[in-house]
Amino acid sequence: MKLPHRRQFLHLAAGAATLSALPRIARAQAYPSRPVRVIVGYPPGGGTDIFTRLVCQSLNERLGQSFIVENRGGASSNLATEAVVRAPADGYTLIATDGAAAINATLYDRLNFNFVRDIALVGMSRAPLVMVVHPSFPAKTLVEFISYAKANPQKITMGSAGIGNPSHIAGEMLKLMAGIDMIHVPYRGGGPLTTDLVGGQVDVAFNGLQQTLEYIRTGRLRALAVTATKRSPVLSEVSAIHDFVAGYEVSNWYTLGLRKDTPVAIIDKLNREINAALVEAKLAARLVDTGVEPFLESSANLGKFVADETEKLGKVIRAANVKPE
Repeated sequence: MKLPHRRQFLHLAAGAATLSALPRIARAQAYPSRPVRVIVGYPPGGGTDIFTRLVCQSLNERLGQSFIVENRGGASSNLATEAVVRAPADGYTLIATDGAAAINATLYDRLNFNFVRDIALVGMSRAPLVMVVHPSFPAKTLVEFISYAKANPQKITMGSAGIGNPSHIAGEMLKLMAGIDMIHVPYRGGGPLTTDLVGGQVDVAFNGLQQTLEYIRTGRLRALAVTATKRSPVLSEVSAIHDFVAGYEVSNWYTLGLRKDTPVAIIDKLNREINAALVEAKLAARLVDTGVEPFLESSANLGKFVADETEKLGKVIRAANVKPE
Protein backbone atom coordinates (compact mmCIF):
# COMPACT_ATOMS: atom_id res chain seq x y z
CA MET A 1 0.00 0.00 0.00
CA LYS A 2 1.38 3.38 -0.97
CA LEU A 3 1.89 5.62 2.06
CA PRO A 4 0.94 9.33 1.81
CA HIS A 5 3.66 11.91 1.46
CA ARG A 6 4.58 13.61 4.76
CA ARG A 7 2.92 16.88 3.71
CA GLN A 8 -0.23 15.02 2.69
CA PHE A 9 -0.19 13.12 5.98
CA LEU A 10 0.02 16.32 8.03
CA HIS A 11 -2.79 17.85 5.99
CA LEU A 12 -4.98 14.78 6.53
CA ALA A 13 -4.19 14.71 10.26
CA ALA A 14 -5.08 18.37 10.64
CA GLY A 15 -8.33 17.78 8.80
CA ALA A 16 -9.19 14.85 11.04
CA ALA A 17 -8.50 16.93 14.15
CA THR A 18 -10.75 19.67 12.83
CA LEU A 19 -13.53 17.22 12.10
CA SER A 20 -13.26 15.65 15.56
CA ALA A 21 -13.50 19.11 17.14
CA LEU A 22 -16.62 20.07 15.20
CA PRO A 23 -19.08 18.13 17.40
CA ARG A 24 -17.62 19.75 20.52
CA ILE A 25 -17.88 23.22 18.97
CA ALA A 26 -21.42 22.54 17.84
CA ARG A 27 -22.41 21.40 21.33
CA ALA A 28 -20.92 24.52 22.84
CA GLN A 29 -22.75 26.77 20.35
CA ALA A 30 -26.03 24.99 21.09
CA TYR A 31 -25.44 25.06 24.86
CA PRO A 32 -27.63 25.03 26.82
CA SER A 33 -30.10 22.83 24.98
CA ARG A 34 -31.85 21.66 28.16
CA PRO A 35 -32.30 22.94 31.76
CA VAL A 36 -29.16 23.49 33.82
CA ARG A 37 -29.01 22.45 37.48
CA VAL A 38 -27.26 24.88 39.86
CA ILE A 39 -26.49 23.34 43.26
CA VAL A 40 -26.18 25.92 46.04
CA GLY A 41 -24.03 24.70 48.92
CA TYR A 42 -26.26 26.31 51.57
CA PRO A 43 -29.92 26.45 52.65
CA PRO A 44 -32.23 29.02 51.03
CA GLY A 45 -32.14 32.67 52.09
CA GLY A 46 -28.41 33.22 52.64
CA GLY A 47 -26.07 35.46 50.66
CA THR A 48 -24.94 32.70 48.28
CA ASP A 49 -28.51 31.64 47.60
CA ILE A 50 -29.69 35.20 46.94
CA PHE A 51 -26.77 35.92 44.59
CA THR A 52 -27.29 32.65 42.71
CA ARG A 53 -31.01 33.14 42.18
CA LEU A 54 -30.47 36.66 40.84
CA VAL A 55 -27.82 35.46 38.38
CA CYS A 56 -29.87 32.43 37.31
CA GLN A 57 -32.90 34.60 36.64
CA SER A 58 -30.78 36.66 34.25
CA LEU A 59 -29.28 33.55 32.62
CA ASN A 60 -32.78 32.16 32.04
CA GLU A 61 -33.51 35.22 29.92
CA ARG A 62 -30.11 35.52 28.26
CA LEU A 63 -29.70 31.87 27.23
CA GLY A 64 -33.33 30.79 26.80
CA GLN A 65 -33.10 27.81 29.15
CA SER A 66 -34.01 27.25 32.79
CA PHE A 67 -31.20 27.46 35.34
CA ILE A 68 -32.80 25.53 38.20
CA VAL A 69 -31.51 26.26 41.71
CA GLU A 70 -31.20 23.31 44.08
CA ASN A 71 -30.16 23.93 47.71
CA ARG A 72 -27.94 21.25 49.19
CA GLY A 73 -26.46 22.47 52.47
CA GLY A 74 -23.92 20.63 54.57
CA ALA A 75 -20.24 20.68 55.52
CA SER A 76 -19.78 24.31 54.49
CA SER A 77 -20.71 23.62 50.84
CA ASN A 78 -18.45 20.54 50.54
CA LEU A 79 -21.39 18.20 49.88
CA ALA A 80 -22.63 20.33 47.02
CA THR A 81 -19.14 20.68 45.52
CA GLU A 82 -18.57 16.93 45.63
CA ALA A 83 -21.90 16.37 43.84
CA VAL A 84 -20.76 18.66 41.02
CA VAL A 85 -17.32 17.04 40.79
CA ARG A 86 -19.06 13.64 40.40
CA ALA A 87 -21.55 14.91 37.79
CA PRO A 88 -20.89 14.63 34.04
CA ALA A 89 -18.54 17.28 32.65
CA ASP A 90 -21.14 18.56 30.20
CA GLY A 91 -22.00 21.98 31.64
CA TYR A 92 -25.41 21.00 32.99
CA THR A 93 -24.47 20.83 36.69
CA LEU A 94 -23.03 23.93 38.36
CA ILE A 95 -21.87 24.65 41.91
CA ALA A 96 -22.75 27.89 43.70
CA THR A 97 -20.61 28.54 46.74
CA ASP A 98 -18.71 31.29 48.55
CA GLY A 99 -15.41 32.13 50.24
CA ALA A 100 -15.65 29.01 52.38
CA ALA A 101 -14.37 27.08 49.35
CA ALA A 102 -10.90 28.59 49.89
CA ILE A 103 -11.05 27.86 53.62
CA ASN A 104 -12.21 24.26 53.36
CA ALA A 105 -9.06 23.18 51.53
CA THR A 106 -7.05 23.67 54.75
CA LEU A 107 -9.79 23.20 57.33
CA TYR A 108 -10.74 19.67 56.23
CA ASP A 109 -8.07 16.99 56.04
CA ARG A 110 -9.82 14.51 53.74
CA LEU A 111 -11.91 16.03 51.00
CA ASN A 112 -12.84 13.94 47.99
CA PHE A 113 -11.96 16.82 45.69
CA ASN A 114 -9.54 19.70 45.30
CA PHE A 115 -11.55 22.85 44.60
CA VAL A 116 -8.77 24.73 42.78
CA ARG A 117 -7.84 21.69 40.69
CA ASP A 118 -11.32 20.35 39.95
CA ILE A 119 -13.59 23.40 39.55
CA ALA A 120 -13.53 26.05 36.82
CA LEU A 121 -15.18 29.27 38.00
CA VAL A 122 -17.41 31.13 35.57
CA GLY A 123 -18.59 34.16 37.54
CA MET A 124 -18.05 35.95 40.82
CA SER A 125 -19.06 38.91 42.95
CA ARG A 126 -17.30 40.08 46.10
CA ALA A 127 -18.32 41.92 49.23
CA PRO A 128 -16.48 42.87 52.42
CA LEU A 129 -17.65 41.72 55.80
CA VAL A 130 -18.42 44.39 58.37
CA MET A 131 -17.16 44.35 61.95
CA VAL A 132 -20.12 45.20 64.15
CA VAL A 133 -20.79 45.50 67.88
CA HIS A 134 -23.87 46.03 70.00
CA PRO A 135 -24.47 49.78 70.68
CA SER A 136 -23.82 49.20 74.40
CA PHE A 137 -20.25 48.03 73.72
CA PRO A 138 -17.77 50.58 75.14
CA ALA A 139 -15.66 50.98 71.98
CA LYS A 140 -16.97 53.32 69.29
CA THR A 141 -14.09 52.96 66.81
CA LEU A 142 -11.74 50.18 65.71
CA VAL A 143 -8.79 51.81 67.51
CA GLU A 144 -10.80 51.96 70.73
CA PHE A 145 -11.87 48.34 70.24
CA ILE A 146 -8.29 47.09 69.85
CA SER A 147 -7.18 49.07 72.92
CA TYR A 148 -10.09 47.68 74.94
CA ALA A 149 -9.38 44.12 73.76
CA LYS A 150 -5.71 44.38 74.74
CA ALA A 151 -6.69 45.64 78.19
CA ASN A 152 -9.34 42.92 78.57
CA PRO A 153 -8.01 39.66 77.09
CA GLN A 154 -10.50 36.80 76.89
CA LYS A 155 -13.37 39.06 77.94
CA ILE A 156 -14.79 39.89 74.51
CA THR A 157 -17.07 37.32 72.87
CA MET A 158 -16.65 37.06 69.10
CA GLY A 159 -19.58 35.44 67.31
CA SER A 160 -19.33 33.77 63.92
CA ALA A 161 -21.65 31.98 61.51
CA GLY A 162 -19.78 28.74 62.22
CA ILE A 163 -16.32 27.26 62.67
CA GLY A 164 -14.30 27.92 59.53
CA ASN A 165 -16.87 30.31 58.12
CA PRO A 166 -15.39 33.48 56.54
CA SER A 167 -16.86 35.44 59.49
CA HIS A 168 -14.79 33.24 61.81
CA ILE A 169 -11.55 33.47 59.83
CA ALA A 170 -11.91 37.27 59.56
CA GLY A 171 -11.95 37.47 63.36
CA GLU A 172 -9.04 35.07 63.75
CA MET A 173 -7.00 37.14 61.30
CA LEU A 174 -7.61 40.30 63.32
CA LYS A 175 -6.69 38.49 66.53
CA LEU A 176 -3.37 37.39 64.99
CA MET A 177 -2.49 40.68 63.29
CA ALA A 178 -3.62 43.05 66.07
CA GLY A 179 -2.34 40.89 68.94
CA ILE A 180 -5.67 40.59 70.75
CA ASP A 181 -7.51 37.65 72.29
CA MET A 182 -11.27 37.05 72.13
CA ILE A 183 -13.53 34.11 72.95
CA HIS A 184 -14.97 32.56 69.80
CA VAL A 185 -18.68 31.71 69.92
CA PRO A 186 -19.73 29.77 66.78
CA TYR A 187 -23.34 29.76 65.60
CA ARG A 188 -25.10 27.63 63.02
CA GLY A 189 -25.47 30.32 60.40
CA GLY A 190 -25.56 34.08 60.07
CA GLY A 191 -29.23 34.39 61.03
CA PRO A 192 -28.91 33.12 64.63
CA LEU A 193 -25.66 35.04 65.02
CA THR A 194 -27.25 38.32 63.96
CA THR A 195 -30.22 37.75 66.29
CA ASP A 196 -27.96 37.29 69.31
CA LEU A 197 -25.71 40.16 68.30
CA VAL A 198 -28.67 42.54 68.10
CA GLY A 199 -29.88 41.15 71.42
CA GLY A 200 -26.53 41.80 73.10
CA GLN A 201 -25.74 38.12 73.81
CA VAL A 202 -22.44 38.37 71.92
CA ASP A 203 -20.10 41.39 71.72
CA VAL A 204 -18.69 41.50 68.19
CA ALA A 205 -19.02 39.77 64.83
CA PHE A 206 -17.66 40.03 61.30
CA ASN A 207 -20.94 39.76 59.50
CA GLY A 208 -22.16 39.88 55.92
CA LEU A 209 -23.34 43.26 54.68
CA GLN A 210 -26.58 41.78 53.34
CA GLN A 211 -27.57 40.57 56.81
CA THR A 212 -26.36 43.62 58.70
CA LEU A 213 -26.98 46.84 56.77
CA GLU A 214 -30.52 47.44 58.00
CA TYR A 215 -29.49 46.99 61.64
CA ILE A 216 -26.63 49.46 61.18
CA ARG A 217 -28.87 52.01 59.49
CA THR A 218 -31.46 51.79 62.27
CA GLY A 219 -28.83 52.03 65.03
CA ARG A 220 -29.37 48.55 66.42
CA LEU A 221 -25.76 47.65 65.60
CA ARG A 222 -22.64 49.82 65.41
CA ALA A 223 -20.24 49.34 62.49
CA LEU A 224 -16.58 49.71 63.44
CA ALA A 225 -14.89 48.81 60.15
CA VAL A 226 -15.14 46.80 56.95
CA THR A 227 -12.76 43.97 56.13
CA ALA A 228 -11.80 45.09 52.60
CA THR A 229 -8.83 47.31 51.73
CA LYS A 230 -11.17 50.21 50.96
CA ARG A 231 -14.46 51.58 52.24
CA SER A 232 -17.71 50.12 51.00
CA PRO A 233 -19.92 52.39 48.84
CA VAL A 234 -22.91 51.51 51.04
CA LEU A 235 -20.98 52.36 54.26
CA SER A 236 -18.82 55.21 53.06
CA GLU A 237 -18.47 56.65 56.57
CA VAL A 238 -17.00 53.40 57.95
CA SER A 239 -13.24 52.87 57.76
CA ALA A 240 -11.46 49.75 56.53
CA ILE A 241 -9.54 47.61 59.02
CA HIS A 242 -6.65 47.82 56.55
CA ASP A 243 -6.31 51.54 57.37
CA PHE A 244 -5.23 50.65 60.92
CA VAL A 245 -3.91 47.09 60.62
CA ALA A 246 -1.61 47.06 57.60
CA GLY A 247 -2.06 44.07 55.30
CA TYR A 248 -5.43 43.02 56.71
CA GLU A 249 -7.98 42.04 54.07
CA VAL A 250 -10.79 39.50 53.97
CA SER A 251 -13.63 39.49 51.50
CA ASN A 252 -16.52 37.16 51.10
CA TRP A 253 -17.29 36.17 47.55
CA TYR A 254 -20.07 34.36 45.77
CA THR A 255 -19.22 32.26 42.76
CA LEU A 256 -20.56 29.79 40.22
CA GLY A 257 -18.45 27.03 38.75
CA LEU A 258 -18.46 23.62 37.12
CA ARG A 259 -16.10 20.74 36.44
CA LYS A 260 -12.81 21.96 35.06
CA ASP A 261 -12.77 19.27 32.36
CA THR A 262 -15.97 20.67 30.86
CA PRO A 263 -15.39 21.75 27.23
CA VAL A 264 -13.57 25.09 27.22
CA ALA A 265 -16.12 26.62 24.84
CA ILE A 266 -18.90 26.01 27.39
CA ILE A 267 -16.81 27.40 30.26
CA ASP A 268 -16.00 30.51 28.23
CA LYS A 269 -19.62 30.96 27.17
CA LEU A 270 -20.90 30.81 30.75
CA ASN A 271 -18.13 33.16 31.87
CA ARG A 272 -19.07 35.74 29.22
CA GLU A 273 -22.78 35.50 29.91
CA ILE A 274 -22.46 35.73 33.71
CA ASN A 275 -20.07 38.68 33.48
CA ALA A 276 -22.55 40.39 31.15
CA ALA A 277 -25.42 39.61 33.52
CA LEU A 278 -23.55 41.07 36.50
CA VAL A 279 -23.34 44.50 34.86
CA GLU A 280 -26.94 44.60 33.65
CA ALA A 281 -28.49 47.70 35.22
CA LYS A 282 -31.27 45.87 37.06
CA LEU A 283 -29.12 43.10 38.54
CA ALA A 284 -26.16 45.37 39.28
CA ALA A 285 -28.38 47.78 41.20
CA ARG A 286 -29.76 44.98 43.39
CA LEU A 287 -26.27 43.73 44.17
CA VAL A 288 -24.75 47.14 44.87
CA ASP A 289 -27.57 47.97 47.28
CA THR A 290 -26.28 45.19 49.53
CA GLY A 291 -22.59 46.02 49.11
CA VAL A 292 -21.87 43.28 46.56
CA GLU A 293 -19.66 44.25 43.62
CA PRO A 294 -19.10 42.27 40.38
CA PHE A 295 -15.64 40.74 39.98
CA LEU A 296 -15.41 40.63 36.19
CA GLU A 297 -12.57 38.29 35.31
CA SER A 298 -11.85 35.37 33.02
CA SER A 299 -12.28 31.85 34.35
CA ALA A 300 -8.49 31.48 34.56
CA ASN A 301 -8.10 34.68 36.59
CA LEU A 302 -10.93 33.69 38.93
CA GLY A 303 -9.16 30.38 39.50
CA LYS A 304 -5.91 32.18 40.34
CA PHE A 305 -7.75 34.46 42.76
CA VAL A 306 -9.19 31.48 44.64
CA ALA A 307 -5.81 29.72 44.66
CA ASP A 308 -4.24 32.83 46.24
CA GLU A 309 -7.09 33.09 48.76
CA THR A 310 -6.64 29.42 49.66
CA GLU A 311 -2.97 29.97 50.41
CA LYS A 312 -3.52 33.19 52.39
CA LEU A 313 -6.39 31.93 54.52
CA GLY A 314 -4.70 28.58 55.02
CA LYS A 315 -1.91 30.36 56.90
CA VAL A 316 -4.47 31.93 59.25
CA ILE A 317 -6.22 28.60 59.85
CA ARG A 318 -2.97 26.87 60.72
CA ALA A 319 -1.69 29.71 62.91
CA ALA A 320 -4.98 29.90 64.84
CA ASN A 321 -5.24 26.09 64.97
CA VAL A 322 -8.81 26.16 63.68
CA LYS A 323 -10.40 22.70 63.56
CA PRO A 324 -13.77 21.67 62.07
CA GLU A 325 -16.60 20.56 64.33
